[in-house]
Amino acid sequence: MRTLPAVTGRDEFDVLVVRTDYHDDQAWQDVTAALTEPWGDRQYEAHVHFIDDPAWAEVTVDEALNAVCADENLAVVFLADRTTMQAESHALLAVTTLTREECLDDEDYEQLTEFGREFRTVPAGVHDVHANLSIGNLGFEEYAAWAHDDPEGIYRSL
Repeated sequence: MRTLPAVTGRDEFDVLVVRTDYHDDQAWQDVTAALTEPWGDRQYEAHVHFIDDPAWAEVTVDEALNAVCADENLAVVFLADRTTMQAESHALLAVTTLTREECLDDEDYEQLTEFGREFRTVPAGVHDVHANLSIGNLGFEEYAAWAHDDPEGIYRSL
């Protein structure tokens, strides 16, 4: 597994978005524009920490998780991968930072990752996923279930 640059400067309330695909700069600009728009019914200001460094090109989910695991305030990381860049919806890959070691037992971990440890979400959904996971209002498994129930496998926001 390769060593990636440390993630620095992220405020604990910032969404963490990592660019892993560098084939289409216009698509990346579209993704960042969508992620920085006000969000929610109250039009909250978007707070996003972007990692846009070619050292992260083509990282795997496990490599990304290994690189961000030191951040105890991070419940989910969002990857802007090739699928994100190519899809019309620009759905990002949401990945839980939850590890088996953080759970009471294997059964607890299996329940919390019943629908997997990742799912796709449109940019408008990134903020409510991050916010609700950060405050413990909803769990990753609930968002993953909603994405699982979507015909395209995408969480589309509350």
